[in-house]
Formats: sequence, structure tokens, C-alpha cells
Amino acid sequence: MKQYIIIVVLVLQASVLFAQQEKKYIRQGNQLYQQQNYKDAESNYRVSIGKQGKTVAGNFNLGDALYKQKKYADAGQQFAKIAASSKNKEVLAKAYHNLGNSMLESNKLEESVTAYKKSLLNNPQDEETRYNLAYALEKLKQKQNKDKNKNNKNNKDKNKDNKDNKDKDKKDKDKKDQDKKNDDKNKDNKDNKDGQDKNDPNKNNGGQKPDPNNVSKEDAERMLEALNNDEKQTQDKLKNKKQKGAKVHIEKEW
Repeated sequence: MKQYIIIVVLVLQASVLFAQQEKKYIRQGNQLYQQQNYKDAESNYRVSIGKQGKTVAGNFNLGDALYKQKKYADAGQQFAKIAASSKNKEVLAKAYHNLGNSMLESNKLEESVTAYKKSLLNNPQDEETRYNLAYALEKLKQKQNKDKNKNNKNNKDKNKDNKDNKDKDKKDKDKKDQDKKNDDKNKDNKDNKDGQDKNDPNKNNGGQKPDPNNVSKEDAERMLEALNNDEKQTQDKLKNKKQKGAKVHIEKEW
């Protein structure tokens, strides 16, 4: 029984010693924080909370030191952890207020609005939180309008691209149709030309004129006789024309 009492006393003494050390590092951290030496203040606060990390003051001040160093994501995680582990309305209101500030600085507007609302639920009289909430809501509205306009512009550009593509496809189709018509027309002209060539008496199957050296004697005599007859008829026509006289009409300028 005596031994048990001694153990309890030793445990209590250790707890008191740890509490004293915790307060010591918090005080040192606070002094460095006031000197704007936020990095060293962070180190002291981390030592103060130790492995258990249960002290509210150490955790809260650690979040503040991280925020001052613009480590907004880490600060936000710290304040969210405090809010999740506390049931004290005053602590919750301050933790959510600082969480809202961290989210706002990270441009996470929806998260900041949610945090400020939770802070006001725990302390409806906090005018600073109310102002920050109104500011975050206005920023969120501006962002939503900007995103909406951007989406509208993207949709217009997309519709324009689709229209241009359709017009291009139509032009390509019209060109193909015209090319096909031209090809068909050229083919018909070629077929007609080939048919005429086949019917041309001056061309044989090879498309060449007959060779006069291959004309028979009988054909040559008939051709010569035809030429003589054509010449005789021409002379007779000229003779008759000279006898009748040509009719000439002359215009005069008065």
C-alpha cells in the first residue's frame, strides 16, 4: 500500500513538472510571437504540446504562428483539429473564425463561408466574424459570376468552332460533289470524242489517217475523175455569174 502511494505521488509530480514545462515553452513562444519571430515561436509551441497534443493554448498558438508565416493550409488543419476536439463554444467560435481566415487566404471561398457560419453559431455576437462572412460571400459571388461568364464564353467559342467545322465540312462536300460532276462530265466528253473518232472515215481503228500510198489504181482514177468534174462545174457557175451581174447596194452620206 505504501509503495502504491509513492507511485501515485511520483506520477503527480511528473504531471506538475510537465505542466510547468508546457507553460514555459508557451511563454517563450508568446515572447517570440510578439517579436514577429514566428518560425521560432512555432518551434516552442510544438514542444509545448508534446506528443499528446492536448493543450488548447499550445495548439491554438501554433495555428496562429503557422498563419503568420502564410502556411495557410497547415494553419487551417490546425484550427480544424482544435474545433473537432473541443466542446467549448468560445474555443469553437475562435477556432472556426481562424479556420475561415485560413480558407479565405487560400482562396477556398466556399470552405471559408462554412467556417464563418459555424463560428457565428457558437458566438452570434461576433461582429468581426459577421463582417468576414459578408466579405467571403461577396468574393464567392464574384467568382461564381466570373466562372459563369467564362463558361458562357467557352460555350460560345465551342459553338462557333462547331459551326466553322460544319461550314468547312459542307464546303468540302460541295467541292467533292463538284469534282465528281466535273469528272463525270469529262468522262462523258471523252466517251463522245471516242465515239466520234470511231465514226470518222478519215481514221482507222488506230486513230491514224489512211496512207495515200496504199490507194489502188481504180480508186485513184475515180478520185481524179471526180476532181475534174468539180472543176468543170465551178467554171460553169463563174461564167453564168458574169453574164447576170452582181447586185451591189451602196449607202450614201447626205
